Amino acid sequence: MNRILIANRGEIAVRIVRACHDSGRVAIAVYADSDADAEFVRLADEAWALEGSTAAQTYLDIAKLIGIARRAGADAVHPGYGFLAENADFARAVLDAGLIWIGPPPEVIDLLGDKVAARALAQQVGAPLVPGTPGPIPGPHEAAAFAARNGLPIAIKAAHGGGGRGLRVVWRAEDVVEQYEAAVREATQAFGSGECYVERYLDRPRHVEVQILGDSAGTVVPVGTRDCSLQRRSQKLVEEAPAPFLTADQHALITGAARDICAAAGYVGAGTVEFLLAADGTISFLEVNTRLQVEHPVTEETTGIDLVLEQFRLAEGGRLDPAPPPVHGHAIEFRINAEDPSRGFLPVAGALTDFRPPAGPGVRLDSGVSSGSVVPAAFDSLLAKLVVWGPTRDAALARARRALDEFDIGGLPTVLPFDRDVVVDPAFTGEPFGVHTRWIETDYVTRAEPEPLPEPPLGLDVVRTWVELDGRRVQLGIPAGILAVGSLAASGVTENADVTPTAPAIPEGAVVSPITGSVVRWLASDGSTVAEGEATVVVEAMKMETTVVAPRPGTLTVTAAEGDAVDAGAVLGLVG
Repeated sequence: MNRILIANRGEIAVRIVRACHDSGRVAIAVYADSDADAEFVRLADEAWALEGSTAAQTYLDIAKLIGIARRAGADAVHPGYGFLAENADFARAVLDAGLIWIGPPPEVIDLLGDKVAARALAQQVGAPLVPGTPGPIPGPHEAAAFAARNGLPIAIKAAHGGGGRGLRVVWRAEDVVEQYEAAVREATQAFGSGECYVERYLDRPRHVEVQILGDSAGTVVPVGTRDCSLQRRSQKLVEEAPAPFLTADQHALITGAARDICAAAGYVGAGTVEFLLAADGTISFLEVNTRLQVEHPVTEETTGIDLVLEQFRLAEGGRLDPAPPPVHGHAIEFRINAEDPSRGFLPVAGALTDFRPPAGPGVRLDSGVSSGSVVPAAFDSLLAKLVVWGPTRDAALARARRALDEFDIGGLPTVLPFDRDVVVDPAFTGEPFGVHTRWIETDYVTRAEPEPLPEPPLGLDVVRTWVELDGRRVQLGIPAGILAVGSLAASGVTENADVTPTAPAIPEGAVVSPITGSVVRWLASDGSTVAEGEATVVVEAMKMETTVVAPRPGTLTVTAAEGDAVDAGAVLGLVG
């Protein structure tokens, strides 16, 4: 296994490139048009164009990825996380092409990726579980009936989902239908299947998880615990290892259950088993992520194990020591996302004018960007991960405060103000541990002022044509910006000329998109009467849905269609 194609982008692609180089392997990158000059592309030994701008045209196109792997002479594929990392059909396509799949077998992905089947397996091995439907439900009325039997809140969850996508928590009976439809819609977009099931939701729980490694001889080893309770929209922002303030019995229960679930499934490679821990001590199995987690560095820092190199070794048939590794010290990871905490963690696209990360003892940065990088709206908002280590949790927190104060990012709002708030908040720093999976929504109050939103990024569109080289016809890709400059020069416009367009005035009563993204669904129909503050339309960007409300009461006129791509500040409709 010498030439590894990395079927991903951004920070995780950089991480895998470095693991390839650390182990003397060739790293082969693939890229969407907007990523043509990205950090991971520059660091890879080779980079191949996917010729497209959306996820569906690029990182989710199995045929393209397999075709490039063959043309590039790859002998293995690493899927990273997200995109196709937990797609059993992609794993089969890789294996059918005669390549090594760096991940669990496709049948294991199928089993554990089906959340209903995973629940059944967890029940079979005696893992802790809350009540839930035995399978996917046909519609919202069954969800309402479950809530009537078991009480609220309930969680409506994608049967084939993960990472917070296709998950809706319902607190009021009148919201069941709307939230069920939202979960189905998001699950269909993210995973290609809208099947959802329902389970009782533990209010204000912690999110704890176990990193596991499995080999092809059947050995499964728990490699450590993590706490990932600080989340917004059910997606993690801060993670730490080991999970703090667990009793010995709780630690034994979750690590034993994680090992038994994965052993029963025949797991090979790196994976994570997730649990919820309620304030009253109730523990419930959540799901298995059949891939490398975003938060894997905190486990690496506290065990000394390089999990990506372990993935390589296990994919080649390596064996594991069945004894769990010792844990040393404490590590905390902060996901540095392009989001504005003062606007409800609104995702933002644009150019980074400055990127100056911290350094010093116990500080690690896994980054997919640098100064001047453009953050496209089509993909995830994650810029980098700041990881700090200390001999104790208190020492790690002190180091985190110093490192976060040193971190300087310009051009885009980021979550750094939130991170700086949380490392001094007694709910996070003290004992008893006061944060939970909804703490950001229910308890956190930002001290940051709203930052100016940047202009939407122009992106790096590529114009493709052909040329002849020594009589052979070959394709040539040219950044569109070069052609635009040439066109301006040819028309007599100099580089010093003022060609900045005047932004159109926004009319009164306009329903305005707060983000650059796409219109997912109108919640109010054209010509309907809406109240001030009523939810009217859902816009999606960077894997997050944002609901836009009516600015005043009146009659709604829809001007943007579902599926339209829109810039931040675009008028979606008018209320008159």
